[in-house]
Amino acid sequence: MGRSLLDDRSVATDLANRLPRTLQLVIPATVVATIIGVPLGIFAARRRGRLADPTASMVALLGFSMPVFVIGMLLVVVFSLGLGWLPPTGYVPFGEDPKGFLRHLILPALALSAAPMAITMRMTRSSFLEQSSLDYVRTARAKGLAERSVAWRHVLRNALLPVITVIGLQAGSMFAGAVLVEYIFSWPGLNTLLLNSLSTRDYPVIQGVVLLAAVLFVGVNFVTDLLYAVVNPRIRYD
Repeated sequence: MGRSLLDDRSVATDLANRLPRTLQLVIPATVVATIIGVPLGIFAARRRGRLADPTASMVALLGFSMPVFVIGMLLVVVFSLGLGWLPPTGYVPFGEDPKGFLRHLILPALALSAAPMAITMRMTRSSFLEQSSLDYVRTARAKGLAERSVAWRHVLRNALLPVITVIGLQAGSMFAGAVLVEYIFSWPGLNTLLLNSLSTRDYPVIQGVVLLAAVLFVGVNFVTDLLYAVVNPRIRYD
């Protein structure tokens, strides 16, 4: 990929050093968005027409509407400056201090996962409600199956297909959304390298980061397509 115009470093070496740090941020944020967004969407769908449904939707709307830099700064004000529980910025390698790494990871991961969590919740709710109205669900209920069994064994599995698509797209877009998060929390990942290279017009590094981000986005969506066959056995890829 050439060498940096600024200090003649290998671009490939820089990318290899920065990529794991960005993955350490994006992967936990994706996990948080999934394990909170999917159950919250199911919770809202199963309580349609009750107070819990609009409440959960309002929380999701706030997470989707607020820019990531606003969420990041609010988290810093509350949990760092106000309560003093977590460090506001910085990065500690996991190999040197696992506990310190986790303490520095919590706030940026939460900030990055807010919007994907809200989108995942909305898609899960819509897909779950759509599947709940189909004939096979009424048949399962007519056979006497418990509502919990109908929801988790029948409805959820088919409702997850569009949700997996959204999660895959959000995971890929997090590589771009992490720009502001890495800048706010001083996280030395790919996007911080990109911002520094833009300010110094270091074109080989810029091209390398953009190319790597594109490859990662395509790779994430390819894995998402493969997961369809795992969730729905009716789908097979030759």
